[in-house]
Amino acid sequence: MKLDRFAFILVLLISGCTNKTNPDAPTLDNKIAIANQFIDAFYSFNDDSLRSSLWNAKDSQPNLMYYQKWAECGNYKVLERFPCREKNDSLVVCPVLVKDDLMSALELDLNVTDTFHITVKDKRIRSVFTSSNDPDIYYEAKEWINKNRSELIKDPCQDAWAGGPTPCECIKAVIQGLVEFKSSTQQEE
Repeated sequence: MKLDRFAFILVLLISGCTNKTNPDAPTLDNKIAIANQFIDAFYSFNDDSLRSSLWNAKDSQPNLMYYQKWAECGNYKVLERFPCREKNDSLVVCPVLVKDDLMSALELDLNVTDTFHITVKDKRIRSVFTSSNDPDIYYEAKEWINKNRSELIKDPCQDAWAGGPTPCECIKAVIQGLVEFKSSTQQEE
């Protein structure tokens, strides 16, 4: 009888150790911990870590992979990671204060908060989108670039934010356009 009970327990232990999902996907129970692991992966600027973190969020991969490289080439520096917080049963919001070359190009003494909206279901990230509190002048400058210097960004920013092939070249072109915008506005003054 003792042997049967031992065999039963052994079978339970062995069967409980199998993992039939992606071995690299996060398996944490806590949505906040899963979201923090994603933020770690994003700002590690390691595309393999980010891709692994987004294993179950295939629709979010192109945008986030592009954005990670954009942020790396735009010299995003994390100044402060605010606590992630649960908004509802599946959404976790993680604000991150960053310093970047975009605001420097506009000669703004301003740091921007990027907010990651992470949907976690069944202990897996299912989607991620981002928002930011970029100032109005940034959007005004982007419009100016599109109107006055579209050739600057046409090729390097092709398919931007849809997994385009050249995020580094794109952000560098945008930064150059922002510098030119700033220069043109100073000449008008």
